[in-house]
Amino acid sequence: MNPSCRFASAKHTPFLRNSHATSPLFLRHSHRVNTLLPSPPPPPIPLKPSSLSILRFRHFSAAKRFATLSSFAEGEAEGRKEGVRATNGDEVDGLAKAFDISSGTASAISICMALAVLSFPLMMKSLGPGLAVKTRVLSYATLLFGFYMAWNIGANDVANAMGTSVGSGALTLRQAVLTAAVLEFSGALLMGSHVTNTMQKGILLANVFNGKDTLLFAGLLSSLAAAGTWLQFASYYGWPVSTTHCIVGAMVGFGLVYGGAGAVFWGSLARVISSWVVSPLMGAAVSFLVYKCIRRFVYSAPNPGLAAAAAAPIAVFLGVTGISFVAFPLSKSFPLALAQALVCGTVGAFLVDRIIRKQLGHLLVKANTPKPEPKEETVHHNIGFLDDVAGPKGAQLEIVYGVFGYMQVLSACFMSFAHGGNDVSNAIGPLAGALAILQGGAMGTEIVIPTDVLAWGGFGIVAGLMMWGYRVIATIGKKITELTPTRGFAAEFAAASVVLFASKLGLPISGTHTLVGAVMGVGFARGLNSVRAETVKEIVASWIVTIPVGAVLAVIYTWILTRILSYVL
Repeated sequence: MNPSCRFASAKHTPFLRNSHATSPLFLRHSHRVNTLLPSPPPPPIPLKPSSLSILRFRHFSAAKRFATLSSFAEGEAEGRKEGVRATNGDEVDGLAKAFDISSGTASAISICMALAVLSFPLMMKSLGPGLAVKTRVLSYATLLFGFYMAWNIGANDVANAMGTSVGSGALTLRQAVLTAAVLEFSGALLMGSHVTNTMQKGILLANVFNGKDTLLFAGLLSSLAAAGTWLQFASYYGWPVSTTHCIVGAMVGFGLVYGGAGAVFWGSLARVISSWVVSPLMGAAVSFLVYKCIRRFVYSAPNPGLAAAAAAPIAVFLGVTGISFVAFPLSKSFPLALAQALVCGTVGAFLVDRIIRKQLGHLLVKANTPKPEPKEETVHHNIGFLDDVAGPKGAQLEIVYGVFGYMQVLSACFMSFAHGGNDVSNAIGPLAGALAILQGGAMGTEIVIPTDVLAWGGFGIVAGLMMWGYRVIATIGKKITELTPTRGFAAEFAAASVVLFASKLGLPISGTHTLVGAVMGVGFARGLNSVRAETVKEIVASWIVTIPVGAVLAVIYTWILTRILSYVL
């Protein structure tokens, strides 16, 4: 038996039983778990899993490892509710259990990460020669503030890209973190904006703070600290919250108290608040339709495996065409941009079709061979909203999960790259503005961000997702509803599509809220009871308090920093 499985069954049996109480994959063996509770764990005995377990475990080995992760994460939550306080040793132990590594290795990783954080700023141009000692010290502290915010972005927002992939078993936790680390850093460095607006997200009026450089410097640092504090608190409990809303709330609090009501763009704030409703509703609606289409045109087909193999290139064509046309147009001319997008979509569809047929060709041939085997009840044309329709079995299920597993990994990689390029500005924007004030730069409406500062933000995101990313991944991947490759793909494809086109149309959209809504939509497509209401309530409550908490913390931190800076500057 895999060591991680022994850990889950021997040490955390109650958590495993609770966390998978609704999963048909684990219900079949629940009696084994119950017998282990009263007595010490026996020596590991090879178990004979069901045919479905074999299919899941052979092609999606993350199912075993994520069972351990989910059990541990849910066990942690239960422990916290009972008043168990986590210490630094517990955090290292949690990292070791999540990644199936020794405590010594986890401690070494943590120490190396801390040393890198403290030493890397000393080699950056922002602390280069020619600066006064006082300015160098404050610049060093400013870079650490920015890192803290970036670290918490990585810890919380990495689940946007990888949570559903790990939850469905398409990727192991270790694979997801390593893949996200490379793509998040690449996105931050290559696509992160080199020019940012000093007053982030159009929330504050710049001219209100003319001639108040010290106050503005304190406010920018306080916004980073306040947003980072709330993100860290939310990540600790596994709540997926919007990093954009965190920084917006912090800057609103600072602007309102220290600049007056006229310092805030109230229209922009109203758009942000409306995204609490618009984002999850749009994500849920689109994912509901996508998953219903999969059930209708793939699961109910005479040969679901071939239907999945045929549907994958179509989905890739639509996705790549939309991304190319909206996000990466080569020309401002509509006909040329559309032609470029269609060509990219066609090439992507062709490549995916070749990959699927190369990897799963033997199964497709086998599935296409007629066999006199009894058919299970198939999906009918008229499916009720709460109907729980059985999917394909045997080799057909293996092909369907294999196809959508590839598709989900592709969508997760794109979302991870895009997230690194987009959300790094939440940490680097205020950081660049604070450095410009501190080092006497021109305080216009735009600040040029150096490449090493972008890389610093990317490193912070990577460090956060490696150290704490597993916490929110557990919530997205397991605690809202049970995910499979088809459900995970439906949620990710829907979330990416909504964010892409809503952003292009200027609609107020939060990527985190959209993905949570998309996962809920997939659960609703299987029945209202498939969504865990308690988890949803906690998530929604965390959304509602994000902006007020960020605002209050920013005011408190600004008051503290202005007192400190009055003695330093």
